[in-house]
Amino acid sequence: MVILMAILKIFGILILAPLCGGLLTGIDRKITARMQRRQGPPLLQPFYDVIKLLQKEATTVNHVTRFYITLALFFSVFTVVLFWLGMDILLCIFAFTLASMFFVVAGYSSFSPFSFAGTERELLQIMCYEPMVLIAAFGYYKVIGSFSVAAAFSADRPAFVKLPLIFLGFVYVLTVKLRKSPFDLSMSHHGHQELVKGITTELTGICLAMVEIMHWHEIVFALSFTYIFVVWAAPASRAYALLACLLIFFFEILIDNVFARVKWQAALKYSWLISAAAGTVNLLVLNFI
Repeated sequence: MVILMAILKIFGILILAPLCGGLLTGIDRKITARMQRRQGPPLLQPFYDVIKLLQKEATTVNHVTRFYITLALFFSVFTVVLFWLGMDILLCIFAFTLASMFFVVAGYSSFSPFSFAGTERELLQIMCYEPMVLIAAFGYYKVIGSFSVAAAFSADRPAFVKLPLIFLGFVYVLTVKLRKSPFDLSMSHHGHQELVKGITTELTGICLAMVEIMHWHEIVFALSFTYIFVVWAAPASRAYALLACLLIFFFEILIDNVFARVKWQAALKYSWLISAAAGTVNLLVLNFI
């Protein structure tokens, strides 16, 4: 019976994660359009785009590109499944990083200078957000007493109460991971990127569809990470945590439409400074309370 429930839960995650990610992407496009005084596409447009891409012929410069993108998508899905099964948060982060690495290798497998430049910037963005994500994981352990995701749901208080600076630092690097302005360096999901589509320049058909689905899972994992910093044992906390995730997602959309893109040097400098300052100060204070 336990095995059957676990299998059903996995199937539920596999269905709900891309649905939520696609809907959030549609909401992103709709809100962005309204901020720019446009009508915007339908809410379900991301799903229409992926269906259309799946029907197109896949042409790639290098035949191994599709293999690497498939692995990147697999580990993105695997990360979300691990997370919502309540597994070790460090294992989730490592699987998520592995997905990013396969995506980078896929970009390097193309011979396009645009794709190569976008891949270099994607690698840079990983260097920007990864330290803060690891600091957030260790801060979570200090407060919850375990790396288990499931432990957050039995805590007596939300983790962000004792980790306010780390939580704010994580929200900051969330902009980098979601590739929102001012940190849409490697690629952009909107039409204001001078590198065409950056790392995805040479991708078409099913390969580009897999990248879009991978991005949906990235959104879900990023907001899920935020979720466990707000949730605690009280049943009502689920609603509070969900509301916090939606507010943070709206904040990311607002930032995306307000700020112009910065240079990669500034992205790296500010991300590391904030990670070091927020992480060090918060962890030091935590030792004395």
